[in-house]
Amino acid sequence: MQPATRVTREPGQSVPYYQPVGAECELFQHAYEQRLPLLLKGPTGCGKTRFVSHMAARLGRPLFTVACHDDLTSADLTGRYLLQGGETRWVDGPLTRAVREGGICYLDEVVEARKDVTVVLHPLTDDRRMLPLERTGELLEAPPGFMLVVSYNPGYQHILKSLKPSTRQRFVALEFDFPPPRVECEIVARESGLPQDQCAALVNLARRLREMRGQDLEEGVSTRLLVYCATLVRAGVPIIEAARSTLVEPLSDDADVKEGLMEAILATFG
Repeated sequence: MQPATRVTREPGQSVPYYQPVGAECELFQHAYEQRLPLLLKGPTGCGKTRFVSHMAARLGRPLFTVACHDDLTSADLTGRYLLQGGETRWVDGPLTRAVREGGICYLDEVVEARKDVTVVLHPLTDDRRMLPLERTGELLEAPPGFMLVVSYNPGYQHILKSLKPSTRQRFVALEFDFPPPRVECEIVARESGLPQDQCAALVNLARRLREMRGQDLEEGVSTRLLVYCATLVRAGVPIIEAARSTLVEPLSDDADVKEGLMEAILATFG
């Protein structure tokens, strides 16, 4: 079995940059204070993970981030017995650690995990706020500081990989999308150091390329890729080559699609 990927952010560390586009920060804080689980929906690279990191730091809570995948099981989240130094010892998984320490557990792309993962989450998403550990016989009660946050990309899922309505209705939900042009330009400039006028041209290009989503592309250009492109340009890479490496090649392997993307790029910067 593959272990869950775990990243922790301790209280007191600097707050990661995040530019709000609405009242999402206030809603997150209200959900945290009222001990409600939160579901984030939105396309890849639109800022969901950065948002959670930002809010965890603002609230001063440790953050446990799990990148869900096809082999992720409930045991990867809760823990398992491992052989250590000739002895068999129980080792907590990231979800159990978050419950014990009163942290925020963030499951990124939760629909990618196996079905038994959502089952183990259910007792934590209602008024019980409990985590049963069958292997150790423990029944952990989540402290006030614990919060469960999950995310997924509804535009990229199919019928075999979707959250059941009974699971979705256990969460307060926030829908994310790419920021408005002005805000996205500020984000790209802040993250890359590229002047805003050059970032504005990249953002306008991204909006044109996103119109191809659902026709020739499964995913549109993410804000993350725009930051990558701007970072390369800031480092001295010619704009056409930077765009090819960040806004074309990561999005498609189809020669015709890539040609169409390059035509849009050349029309903007050529």
